[in-house]
Formats: sequence, structure tokens, C-alpha cells
Amino acid sequence: MISELNQTDFYKCKNLINQQGQIEVKAVVEGINPGRIFVDNIYSPDAGLVWLGNNDGFLFIGNESNEEFNSQINHFIDTMIQAEAEKVGLKWFEAMGNHQKWDVVIEKLFAHRKLESWNQKVYTLQKENFYAEDEPVIGQEFEVIKIDEELYYSNTLHNIDLLHSKILEYWSSTEQFFRLGTGYCIKNPNNIISICFSGFVIDDVHAVDIETLKAYRGNKLAQKLAHVFARDCLENDFTPYWDCMEDNNPSIAVAEKIGFTNIFNYKGYYFPLDRMKHI
Repeated sequence: MISELNQTDFYKCKNLINQQGQIEVKAVVEGINPGRIFVDNIYSPDAGLVWLGNNDGFLFIGNESNEEFNSQINHFIDTMIQAEAEKVGLKWFEAMGNHQKWDVVIEKLFAHRKLESWNQKVYTLQKENFYAEDEPVIGQEFEVIKIDEELYYSNTLHNIDLLHSKILEYWSSTEQFFRLGTGYCIKNPNNIISICFSGFVIDDVHAVDIETLKAYRGNKLAQKLAHVFARDCLENDFTPYWDCMEDNNPSIAVAEKIGFTNIFNYKGYYFPLDRMKHI
């Protein structure tokens, strides 16, 4: 029977992780970033499903040939996952395999649903590839500021809640973020308009999360913050990690202009979380 693991037992899934796969899985299993894990056997897991704490997907880990887990997963999604997803307003089940052997299994398991797919690209940046001198120039009305506790608890920025919600979307506490993560904002003059920070962290690898308010896009703000964030990471011997959709050309352009190198790709799948839609 598929059951949820207590966080104190997440360590039991360490041997199920593909070390060359997505760092989000490793960060959840290590207890660095929030998430939930459902497994075939709580005492000795062989296959499992990791639900990322920011609701940005479900990742299948471990043995893709585990018949007991695979035979139960559709019912588990239609009952337990469906009910929990409704509580947080999640309307889509986005599935990814932690290794490529899961792809064909996912396609078979959910063939009766309205299953769609997309491709994802993962990049990392090494010091020797960083275009340090190519930092973008932005307008004088914009100011780059480091995300620290003084900024986080500031009462001078009108939309400081934006920063709070972004950090707590990925991190279980602000203390955890300030201990392990890093990041920068751009303000203009009393509002945060662009944010770039460590979304997930494992060892020395920092996954980039970056967002610019729609009204301010086209001002090279994302490029500026990505460059500043990358420099900070490299100066502290961290490895920046960039994960984006294959058809997100603006995001890919930002990463490659800084010097990020594509290290692997993977496939994602999605279907609506509505029990009636796949019948």
C-alpha cells in the first residue's frame, strides 16, 4: 500500500535518488526544502513519489518496475492526492521521472488520462565559463539590493509581501533560507519589481528562481539579477543551477548569455486533477 513517509524517515529514500537527476528531489529528501514523500513500503522503500513543497510537480523516484506501486498509483492520485491538491488549489498533476526509465512507465500508467508532455532543460555554471565582464546595464531608476533580514523585515517597501511569499513558497522558514540560500531584488523605488534567489539548495548547488513583474519586463532586469546572483554564487564556491522549459527561449537566452552550460534534459507530463476527466 502506498503510504506517506514521516519527514524523519526521508533518509530511507536516499538510495532511490538518481544523483545525476533533479536537485529538487535531493533537497526534499535531505530535509532542506519542504515536500512530501509517498512510498510503496515505509520500512524499506523501493519506489516513491516526491511532492515538491512549492507545488511545482511530482517526481517519481526509485524502481520504475515496482508492480505493486505502479498498480496502486492511479487510485492513490484519485483519492489521496486529489483531496490534498484541492486544499491548495492545485488543478494539474505534473509528473516527472527522476531518471529516464520512468518516462515510458508514466506514459503507460496515465495513458487513459488526457496526458500531455513538455521538455525541460537543466544548466549549471562553472567559474571558467562565467562571462563576468558582460554584466547588463539597467536604468538608473532601478536599484539592485541583496535579500537579507533587514530587507525582508523592511516596512519601507510597499509590496514586501511579494518577497515573503516567494521565499516561503520554497522554504519552510525564513531562517532556513538565510542560513542556506542567497538572493537579490531590484526595486523601483519603493516596490520590488524583480527577484532572483536560491529556490532549492543541495550541498553547494543553488537552483535559481527568478521572476520580474510583467509591467517591467524588457528592461534587462532578469539578466541583471541572474548575473549578480551567479557572481555571488561563484565567489562563494556555489554552483548555480538553471532549470527551464525547452520552449522558454527568453530564459534559455539569459542563462546562455551568462555562460550556463546544458548538462541534461528531462521530460515532464501533466494531466488535469479531476477524477471525471479521464473516465
